Amino acid sequence: MSKDKILLVEDEPDLLQTLAFNFESEGYKVKKATNGKEAMKFLEDDDSISLVILDLMLPDMSGLDICRHIRAKNNLKDILVIMVTAKGEEVDRVVGFEVGADDYVVKPYSVRELLLRVGGMLKRSMKEDQLNDKDLVEYENLKIDNNKHKVYLSDKKISLTSKEFKLLRHLVRKADRVQTRDNLLEKVWGYNSDVTTRTVDTHIKRLRSKIGKYGDRIETIRGEGYLFNKSE
Repeated sequence: MSKDKILLVEDEPDLLQTLAFNFESEGYKVKKATNGKEAMKFLEDDDSISLVILDLMLPDMSGLDICRHIRAKNNLKDILVIMVTAKGEEVDRVVGFEVGADDYVVKPYSVRELLLRVGGMLKRSMKEDQLNDKDLVEYENLKIDNNKHKVYLSDKKISLTSKEFKLLRHLVRKADRVQTRDNLLEKVWGYNSDVTTRTVDTHIKRLRSKIGKYGDRIETIRGEGYLFNKSE
């Protein structure tokens, strides 16, 4: 059975070929780009790409700029992005998540582990798409359309990334109950605290800024996590 299509963006030829061979061996369709310009062209020309493995340091542009472009375009923003880099400091990971990366892998890394991460992310994404929950979740002027993966504020569509959408949906579903950072990582990202919980904080900050007055409803519970307060 044919699997998802993945775009590999990597300027090291040997590593690019190794990745392509391993992903194709697992049944994935693979597109390869050695620089930012090629990557941008693939993204614009091919609407069947499900996930991008994106090297941060490219010869012609930063992977951060490509990730920003993906998140800014309505037809691309649901693509999953794994950022790959030799930079492992926390500040670099935080910046990656701030521009919309879904995951972050530091070189050198295990190709097998990367394959497992990709498989897990795509399965969770498919499961989210097949959720048989209420089609529409509403709170006052805030509407969450589960079928279309869209959010409306006073009937005006607001632009959220896939992770921001899932984070908001989870918080609203669990309204008035504290959600720990580790719990949010597991429920929204699909993994536990091996990835810094700053990931959650970064996405909460961005989400608050996008949902108007309802941003204040997402409360920080010091030492515990976050909750969406419906009871005010």
